[in-house]
Amino acid sequence: MKIISSIEELRDQLSGQLRTSFVPTMGNLHEGHLSLMRLARKHGDPVVASIFVNRLQFGPGEDFEKYPRTFQADVEKLEKEGVYVLFAPTEKDLYPEPQEFRIRPPEDLGNTLEGEFRPGFFTGVTTVVMKLFACVQPRVAVFGKKDYQQLMIIRNMSRQFALPTEIIAAETYRAEDGLALSSRNMYLSAPERAEAPALYRALNFVASEMRAGHLDIYQLEHQAMDELAKRGWNPDYISIRKRIDLQPPSAGDLAQGTPLVVLAAAKLGGTRLIDNLEI
Repeated sequence: MKIISSIEELRDQLSGQLRTSFVPTMGNLHEGHLSLMRLARKHGDPVVASIFVNRLQFGPGEDFEKYPRTFQADVEKLEKEGVYVLFAPTEKDLYPEPQEFRIRPPEDLGNTLEGEFRPGFFTGVTTVVMKLFACVQPRVAVFGKKDYQQLMIIRNMSRQFALPTEIIAAETYRAEDGLALSSRNMYLSAPERAEAPALYRALNFVASEMRAGHLDIYQLEHQAMDELAKRGWNPDYISIRKRIDLQPPSAGDLAQGTPLVVLAAAKLGGTRLIDNLEI
């Protein structure tokens, strides 16, 4: 595996490659990330991964400085997966001058759910993804469904800008107890880790109630949030949305069986976890 930090060297290395598949990450790789690499290989060759902790998507007081960085261990995992190139730019490599041009998602998608609780987050995400796509120029790129709203925003961005990159969605990779794998899980203490699957159970409760015909969305959302709060969580949201645009479903949508997804974000101790479940 070649480890490359400069954009110029990356382009030279990938010159002439027409089927490149790409998996962007912020490092601290776990089995969920590695499953993305395997899916990428099914859709293209060579496989390129990136590791870059993107300052633009971290708000004031968030965990940019303490975000887990495990570069050497990440390299070993990627080598075992047969990744061809690891693009690992420094901030100076990727942002040699201040990144004054930004990609801003539409307000109805970028300022709801995660965007409401993390203002500017998706502008940071879409900006770095657009720049990484410009560097790698992949035919396909793989993103996990765990970050459901991010996946939708990137997919819409790619379509509206007519980017020559197909966005592939990977199913959420879970531990045996249901917890969605995340780099931030390492912040959890042992008792918190034992409690953490309650978030997924809350999503399953909402989904099962909806499937059983209980369509009082407001009541279901608040019941699930109240149950988490009783267990010591601090929920930001549990929200039932339409899959197509992440807007709240109308009575007509519910009557017609419009495909839905329930999304959640909640703090357990000092760790903020997100998850979702398609209904």
